[in-house]
Amino acid sequence: MTTLAAIFLPSQPPERVIPVAVAAEAAGLAELWVFEDCFSESGIATATAMLAATSQLTVGIGLLPVPLRNVALTAMEVATMARMFPGRLTAGVGHGVQEWMAQVGARAESPMTLLREYTVALYALLRGQSLTRHGRYVHLDDVALDWPPQAVPPLLVGAVGPRSLELAGELSDGVIIPGGRSLADVAAGIEHYRQARAVARPSAGGGQVVAFTSTSADTPAADVAAVVTAIAGAGVDRVAISDADEEGDLERFVTFLGTQVRPLLG
Repeated sequence: MTTLAAIFLPSQPPERVIPVAVAAEAAGLAELWVFEDCFSESGIATATAMLAATSQLTVGIGLLPVPLRNVALTAMEVATMARMFPGRLTAGVGHGVQEWMAQVGARAESPMTLLREYTVALYALLRGQSLTRHGRYVHLDDVALDWPPQAVPPLLVGAVGPRSLELAGELSDGVIIPGGRSLADVAAGIEHYRQARAVARPSAGGGQVVAFTSTSADTPAADVAAVVTAIAGAGVDRVAISDADEEGDLERFVTFLGTQVRPLLG
């Protein structure tokens, strides 16, 4: 069964985070996703507030832009959250928007090389390993977490192009497909990801596939459920939906998804 989730867009002010998370859990949604867009809310701070304000909700971060963040810091933050809220966190990493990365002086000449080095190092640190690595971008000298998570949360990679999809299949627990893509493009991307995963990790299973999309709280619930079902049919495990009105009433929107759309999914 496909999991239905909502997205808290960073166009909403931070003070809306907790009321929306509480409303999502009360409406029966299992997941709420947040973005770390420049220069809005911190993905880590936002997700932590949501987890602290709820008791069952799983929070996904999609995505943390790796050029913006030292990998040791990200490992420390993810490990802290995973220990405080075990089993309720999914973390996603990605290239970030290159124009934003350039604005802060963090744009990488080779985003793929950075993402590969970063993902490998982040996994190792979260698993409690001590690392000495000197790659093109990631430099660590005998670095290890004092408090690695007792259970490493799922680590997903955001991907659109074939090389990123291959990297996600090879190195991560799953892939995040951004919104704004046709159903055919989503299906093709998932196939590319799963082919790469089957070659690189044949015993690891298909991994987790998350797809983002958007709709309006004024759309009939049956129509939204039909879209979710179609996306799920392309091979998606979790469909996360944002409000097309980016500054709309998010409490109303998550309640609509949880109480009207979710029951139609079976």
